Amino acid sequence: MQYSDRILNTPSSFIRNILKVTEANDVISFAGGLPNPISFPLEDIHTSIDRAMKQHGAKLFQYAATQGYLPLRQYIADKYNRQYNLQVHPDDILLTTGSQQALELLAKVLVNKGDGIIIEEPGYLGAIQAFTLAEPTFYPVTLEEDGLNLEQLEHALQQPNVKFIYTVPNFQNPTGLTYSLEKRQQVYELVSRHDVILIEDDPYGELRFEGQHLPYIGAGKLENSVLLGSFSKIVTPGMRLGFIITKNKELLQHIETAKQATDLHTNIFSQYVIADYLLNNDLSQHIQKIKNLYKTQSDAMLQAMATYFPSYVSYTKPQGGMFIWATMNDGRSAMDVFNKAMEQKVAFVPGNPFYVQAGDVSTMRLNYTNSTPEIIEEGIKRLANIL
Repeated sequence: MQYSDRILNTPSSFIRNILKVTEANDVISFAGGLPNPISFPLEDIHTSIDRAMKQHGAKLFQYAATQGYLPLRQYIADKYNRQYNLQVHPDDILLTTGSQQALELLAKVLVNKGDGIIIEEPGYLGAIQAFTLAEPTFYPVTLEEDGLNLEQLEHALQQPNVKFIYTVPNFQNPTGLTYSLEKRQQVYELVSRHDVILIEDDPYGELRFEGQHLPYIGAGKLENSVLLGSFSKIVTPGMRLGFIITKNKELLQHIETAKQATDLHTNIFSQYVIADYLLNNDLSQHIQKIKNLYKTQSDAMLQAMATYFPSYVSYTKPQGGMFIWATMNDGRSAMDVFNKAMEQKVAFVPGNPFYVQAGDVSTMRLNYTNSTPEIIEEGIKRLANIL
């Protein structure tokens, strides 16, 4: 068989590949980016399934419009207008099969082989994988404690054929870092001087358990702004519902065409059920329960790391989201530590797959949302013994 260059050059997901191993009952896993299943509103979703089927019948099982179920798009528009004053209309929104599909569609629509993509370093593995299929030239920009390195960003913006910048400004995956208000304004001022699209991927923004919510960098201000959202982290990931918000009508039209060619439309059963759930329940109250849970788990991991980790290991202290990023400042290989950790039945994600030109790095991503505080402490103890 002769396979395409694009698939041969696209890395398989390290995280997806190790999940089968880490799901064994005797393995303590900090590897996945999994929401805690105890946060899923099972009874309310069950009620919504019953109600949606009674109200809409066969429509839940029929082909549907590519852009998505209008009452759900209206809900999203109202929510973002109320919370962020974005002044978006339902027609500015397209529903996707998770925000992961949004990444692939944007790359399909915008990027020719060799075109430039500016990405955070370290960056979200799923975005690197989706974008690599378009065979771009990556321009990684170092992510500092308060956001992108401005000098590197300015240099990257001057490179040929840069089509877009991809950012995760709130509780970034993999680092858990959040862009400061000042850095958001500085990034906005830089980007506004260039003909590029700014993509803000925000699956974790509502999971802030400390500090104040911050405005978006470009959404509602930049003409070439794209905002991505998801119901995976605040309702349920298995229904695979995400969305794209942009007031660039031409761009959204091309994205809709690309989606038609990909899957016609997002699962309409999920759209009806999620819409019913959102319209008949207090989402803010549900999210508060998730935030309380994740703060307890984050505090447990940070406390265990402070107690057991050696002093040469530094780590981020997130104010929300799902991840902590640790750096072994003695330069040891994260992959070596990972292999030893798996022997002790504890798993994490070594930093390598979060870099577009990964060498042997000394960083690791730890997820705290899918374990109890007791299991978190035991897992960190095991990891500390190796370190």
